[in-house]
Amino acid sequence: MRLPSRTTAARLAASAMRMTIAVVLGVGVATLNLGVVVNAVFALGVTYLPALLRRDWNLRLSPGLTLVVTLAVLLHTLGMIGLYENIVWYDHLTHTFSAALVAAVGYAATRAIDLHSEAVSFPPRFLSVFLLLFTLALGVFWEVVEFVGRLAADAAGAEAVLIQYGLEDTILDLVFDSVGALLVALFGTERLSDLVETIRERLLAANATDAE
Repeated sequence: MRLPSRTTAARLAASAMRMTIAVVLGVGVATLNLGVVVNAVFALGVTYLPALLRRDWNLRLSPGLTLVVTLAVLLHTLGMIGLYENIVWYDHLTHTFSAALVAAVGYAATRAIDLHSEAVSFPPRFLSVFLLLFTLALGVFWEVVEFVGRLAADAAGAEAVLIQYGLEDTILDLVFDSVGALLVALFGTERLSDLVETIRERLLAANATDAE
């Protein structure tokens, strides 16, 4: 029996994950759980982002990267139905994974600009520090969103859409955000070369269009 190619397998896995998110959405609707519904809808939207980038920007993400994006939002969605509360390390896992994804996108975009433009140059050491600071900045922003969302929900007497457990949890989240960024800086940059080249080609095409 012939096994499917890696590309086909990645696409099938991503579709299965999308269906799982849809099931979680159904559970949220059936149980009238606003937090689950909102997060599942957001996650489903993110799974279609690679297709939108391909259609509107001609920016093609590899099936493997699309799978990673889908897995990241799936893990978060599953966390909303009890895994965050019942598994101590689950929040650390999702933060590490999501931070690594953010760092990967930040690296690919910055590296593509570095290769594309003669006006800027990012030494490797600077790029590593930038990755860490960029990921932490977005991590802090997310923690603020969670905190403000919790305050707004409490003030309105409504159920919070995002989960925020306190200062200790926030600090641990940022620690694991740093771990995700470091993993990309140490082991992921070579694997992102195709994405870097894709973004660089898109920048070249945009410049050519502007020149016309």
